[in-house]
Amino acid sequence: MKKKQQHPGGGADPWPHGAPLGGAPPGLGSWKRRVSLLPFLRFSLRDYGFCMATLLVFCLGSLFYQLSGGPPRFLLDLRQYLGNSTYLDDHGPPPSKVLPFPSQVVYNRVGKCGSRTVVLLLRILSEKHGFNLVTSDIHNKTRLTKNEQMELIKNISTAEQPYLFTRHVHFLNFSRFGGDQPVYINIIRDPVNRFLSNYFFRRFGDWRGEQNHMIRTPSMRQEERYLDINECILENYPECSNPRLFYIIPYFCGQHPRCREPGEWALERAKLNVNENFLLVGILEELEDVLLLLERFLPHYFKGVLSIYKDPEHRKLGNMTVTVKKTVPSPEAVQILYQRMRYEYEFYHYVKEQFHLLKRKFGLKSRVSRPPLRPQFFIPTPLETEEPIDDEEQDDEKWLEDIYKR
Repeated sequence: MKKKQQHPGGGADPWPHGAPLGGAPPGLGSWKRRVSLLPFLRFSLRDYGFCMATLLVFCLGSLFYQLSGGPPRFLLDLRQYLGNSTYLDDHGPPPSKVLPFPSQVVYNRVGKCGSRTVVLLLRILSEKHGFNLVTSDIHNKTRLTKNEQMELIKNISTAEQPYLFTRHVHFLNFSRFGGDQPVYINIIRDPVNRFLSNYFFRRFGDWRGEQNHMIRTPSMRQEERYLDINECILENYPECSNPRLFYIIPYFCGQHPRCREPGEWALERAKLNVNENFLLVGILEELEDVLLLLERFLPHYFKGVLSIYKDPEHRKLGNMTVTVKKTVPSPEAVQILYQRMRYEYEFYHYVKEQFHLLKRKFGLKSRVSRPPLRPQFFIPTPLETEEPIDDEEQDDEKWLEDIYKR
């Protein structure tokens, strides 16, 4: 006769074939003894309590992490103890886009200084390199009120970076309105040549079309359009005298009312801004060297610009923007212009000297080692004077009408 199996505590074993999977029923002290859940897994009340406490600590720690906006100190210490590599490092969100430096560039282009050429190049380069070329539909307002400055700075600052903003506008001080000051670039040219180019362009346009000048100044009378440049200068017409001849310096001086008054104050402030806020101010007469330096300083924007500029197809487009029917004033008229534009020339020679110094640092030879005692005026060749389409001020047409009303 087979004997009944004895329970370790005495008496017959209530489950002769082993405990049920669910454990002992209530009332039999099953939670005080270690029972078999699976043949290879056993747990007790103490083990269960430890697991619940660990889960509670984890939840509280996670909550504290989120409420604090970052990990608590003990987690940082634990990370340092375990090493710098974490799961978040290897499996976290993709890193943010690495922006080039600088990622904010402003080209407040001076009128009749080759800006049309540079803008054409920038359109090609923005497609090639993927930067954000920001232009403006306003082409004829360089002087802004305080509210207009704030609005424009806000619009520029919120553009997707990296961006290059370009417009005919006098220098803007972003930091004055709480914005990040961008890097400025610009190009200027011989002041008298700039004036002559503007004078004849307004009257006769360029090679892009016979009627270009008619669209530009439709209300100009024939006697006004064909006014001899020497008469305009020698007879001291407003168009050929100050303050209208004081044109380049305000682009670097800024929006202060005194920046539009020919004098030492505006000149010195323009020089100061060139030194502190402009990465490069080039000379149109040496445009290829300007483009070469831009390519070196701002490769994310201008890489390959010189090869594009030298491409025959681009040259063909550039030649269409050359001002037509340009004539040379008499030596007497030129000398008068030089005297009226003495501050413009002092600024031009200062910028030219700084530009040549920069070229020497990069091993580029300058055409002239010393500035001439007086300006050497010339009629530029077509490839040197691609002109902008729209670079004059808002009231130019009305202003010209007022000049000739007698």
